[in-house]
Amino acid sequence: MAEYDGEAVTADVSFGTMVFEPVLEEGVFRFDCSENDRDAAFPSLSFSDRKKRDTTIASQKVPMYIPTFKCVQDQQIVSVEFPTGTSFYGTGEVSGMLERTGKRVFTWNTDAWGYGSGTTSLYQSHPWVLALLPSGEALGVLADTTRRCEIDLRKESIIKFAASASYPVITFGPFASPTAVLISLSHAIGTVFMPPKWSLGYHQCRWSYDSDAKVLKIARTFREKGIPCDVIWMDIDYMDGFRCFTFDKERFSDPKSLVNDLHRNGFKAIWMLDPGIKHEEGYFVYDSGSENDIWIQKADGKPFVGEVWPGPCVFPDFTQEKARLWWSKLVKEFISNGVDGIWNDMNEPAIFKTVTKTMPESNIHRGDDALGGYQNHRHYHNGLSGQPLSGPDIGGFAGNATPKLFGRWMGVGVMFPFCRGHSETDTIDHEPWSFGKECEEVCRLALLRRYRLIPHIYTLFYMAHTKGTPVASPTFFADPKDPSLRTIENSFLLGPLLVHASTLPGQGSDELQPLLPKGIWLPFDFNDSHPDLPTLYLQGGSIIPVGPPLQHVGEASPTDDLTLIVALDEHGKAEGVLFEDSGDGYEFSQGGYLLTYYVAELQSSVVTVKVSRTEGSWNRPKRQLHVQLLLGGGAMLDAWGADGYELEIVMPSKPDVLNLICKTEKEYKSRIECAKRIPDVEVSGKKGIDLSKIPIDLKSGDWALKVVPWIGGRIISMMHVPSGTQWLHSRVDINGYEEYSGVEYRSAGCSEEYTVIQRNLEHAGEEESLILEGDVGGGLVLERHISIPKDIPMVLRIDSGIVARKVGAGSGGFSRSFSSNFVGNHF
Repeated sequence: MAEYDGEAVTADVSFGTMVFEPVLEEGVFRFDCSENDRDAAFPSLSFSDRKKRDTTIASQKVPMYIPTFKCVQDQQIVSVEFPTGTSFYGTGEVSGMLERTGKRVFTWNTDAWGYGSGTTSLYQSHPWVLALLPSGEALGVLADTTRRCEIDLRKESIIKFAASASYPVITFGPFASPTAVLISLSHAIGTVFMPPKWSLGYHQCRWSYDSDAKVLKIARTFREKGIPCDVIWMDIDYMDGFRCFTFDKERFSDPKSLVNDLHRNGFKAIWMLDPGIKHEEGYFVYDSGSENDIWIQKADGKPFVGEVWPGPCVFPDFTQEKARLWWSKLVKEFISNGVDGIWNDMNEPAIFKTVTKTMPESNIHRGDDALGGYQNHRHYHNGLSGQPLSGPDIGGFAGNATPKLFGRWMGVGVMFPFCRGHSETDTIDHEPWSFGKECEEVCRLALLRRYRLIPHIYTLFYMAHTKGTPVASPTFFADPKDPSLRTIENSFLLGPLLVHASTLPGQGSDELQPLLPKGIWLPFDFNDSHPDLPTLYLQGGSIIPVGPPLQHVGEASPTDDLTLIVALDEHGKAEGVLFEDSGDGYEFSQGGYLLTYYVAELQSSVVTVKVSRTEGSWNRPKRQLHVQLLLGGGAMLDAWGADGYELEIVMPSKPDVLNLICKTEKEYKSRIECAKRIPDVEVSGKKGIDLSKIPIDLKSGDWALKVVPWIGGRIISMMHVPSGTQWLHSRVDINGYEEYSGVEYRSAGCSEEYTVIQRNLEHAGEEESLILEGDVGGGLVLERHISIPKDIPMVLRIDSGIVARKVGAGSGGFSRSFSSNFVGNHF
């Protein structure tokens, strides 16, 4: 770490062999190992304007935190040290806890189906770390490289990046808050596009709704049951043999008619496209792509062929402008069928039947000069983007949800920026009505709650688009100085609205008590509180807009009543904003919108709510304004007026306020007690990934192992706990399942599977063990016993044997068995 109060710099500065310079704006610095490395750095794929990273600006500051550079073989290792007590976040789309302090991850886009909490590479890569200093100030660090990058946060208060080839490191800050850092980052990488308003409604998806009749039945059921929904997604089975830009002639014979029917009922249609194009002469997409020479090539210059859904596939080289133009023409023709949106899937890029789950790093991209030119796949595999429109597959993609899991997941999921239910093939139905009446009612309440909040969420997206502020953020963003908030994961923020995932605040165990940031946080609901729904709190000093409950966004009218929920701060003031436009298209970029800033103030027992200022060329709709002034305990005062005019609310006396709060709390308690909770029951049917398909953790004594049962008990990771030494890491890919741990090692993979006929996981016995048998043919079975003896904790024992089960004298054969014993000790 280095901190400076030295003289100002206005140009490149050498620090040893390292070079740093201010770029983009005040407080943002670029660091390179040397002048030569700066000149050799690849063009930035992180910055929306690549020139900004390379252009020095005049600055009156020097960086407070200076990285150190070290080169080991072909690796450039960059470290930045911070004060003790710094917390780390970010690192991109990676499983695990919110706080990344103490973790190590790898940026390498991976189709990680069935991933677990320790999987280190998921579908996107972001070599970015947000450092929250003990003071509450924050600083962001970006390793501007597309290469595979190790982000090591295991040493206290130190960020370490390691990637091949030279690359610059960009620091943002320190600034006063994490939000300020993200705003500065958005000036570099760009902001999210303004989403169409309908995309903020609920999306229903499955792999797959297998016919147009099934799709229409799903849509009809939503409307019949009064459950809000805006979008239905079509997975790969709508295609003709999984060929992109085609439709199955029997099951989806008339896509235009299907989409028209959906539109008439207030639904949009999203269709999947994959970049894997079937290697088949006569298929128009393959033929035109071959004619235009746009496929990614092998090292020998021939098109690379890898297996995806259609079988053997070739892949467009999107690093070339001509390939992007070719693809855009196909998309333009495709959307003429009435397609409202495209689901770009498998673009990690994902390849089946290979241990690495992707194409060889030796493949060739003939990229545009502005992107880095002619490079191998190692260079182009990863990208970087800000992505506020994000949310999980509600109910979980792999396996079956239970009613309680699905309903409570829906309760939280509807509060995420992107709200979609999705499930894999061969599982039970996962629509909101699929888990019984109690779960259905919870889903209905949850989704109606989301649709009421869409005016607020849409406004947050406008702010994200124009200013770079986050739509959703961790709770600690409300008070970065409070260390107790830094690991909170059962709540999050939507602007000034705090969503606490737990229900029944104050009526259960201590863990149900919400840990709120400092200041005023007032609970409220829409008379929809339920034990299986989250609790909502509005920060004092805030106003949020809400609308009426809808079945789909298209039902809304500009003349609908507008509701403002108001929470005054300790000074009796509050402010908020509402963004309105047509909900789709780009008219807003030409001034076609209305942005209204509302303020509320308490003076002499009267709260005045009014418009303080506006932006945009739209005229204000003539509509009623409904103000709900929060008092505490869920109690509120209601007042009505005309939007655009001052509205006054006379505050009742203090005893009357206390009585109102007491009454509201009793009503809330009664509503909670009378609500029908979702039963905690198991579901029947296929489990999706059962125990035999899940790596098993074996932990005892000195050892922690991860074992894959269905390939004969293969150990894929092995760690000696006391020393922290990891003896074995590997990547396993069998029938689409992948487990990836630590550093990737080259391996031929597994060429045969075993049918596991016996499993015995002894958690309470004398030793932690796993017993497996696999049929290897000829009446023989492989028997393996992996164990950690309780009395010898430093030993790992593996007993293997081939045993004859069905071979005997009557068959003319013979019986023979043998075994071997391996005992591993850690020295």
